[in-house]
Amino acid sequence: MAASGTKSVLFVCLGNICRSPIAEAVFRKMATDAGVVDQWVIDSGATSDWNIGSLPDARGLACLRSHGIETSHRARQVTKDDFMSFDYILCMDESNLSELNRKARLVKNDHTKIELLGSYDPQKQLIIKDPYYGSEKDFEQVYEQCVRCCKVFLEKNS
Repeated sequence: MAASGTKSVLFVCLGNICRSPIAEAVFRKMATDAGVVDQWVIDSGATSDWNIGSLPDARGLACLRSHGIETSHRARQVTKDDFMSFDYILCMDESNLSELNRKARLVKNDHTKIELLGSYDPQKQLIIKDPYYGSEKDFEQVYEQCVRCCKVFLEKNS
């Protein structure tokens, strides 16, 4: 459980190796740069169990590094406890959203707001597409979307 006075956010995608670790790393850097990282619990997870324990995709790590961001995240699956301990669960697409809402219904006492991260995008790109089968350019696009969305999310929650 997050300490009182802290806020918490969990970024979620299908495998927790492409989009959600990028969003987590971007948000952590923004919160650090804004001097508020100690007020947040920040993590990411997957709706599937495919990549548990894996590092993020090498192309995603290269993209983050090119923007001066490092992460040591290891993929994990979303748990029942996440629905009780996180204030926000922000996911990448409709499939993630329906799976999270399905899991949330199985948990009593959930206070979590489950939303699309893209709902914070000032450019109104609601879905953050999975770049796994794409190119470095697709990872860069995910990064840029995450930057826009995380900036607005942080401003609304500061």
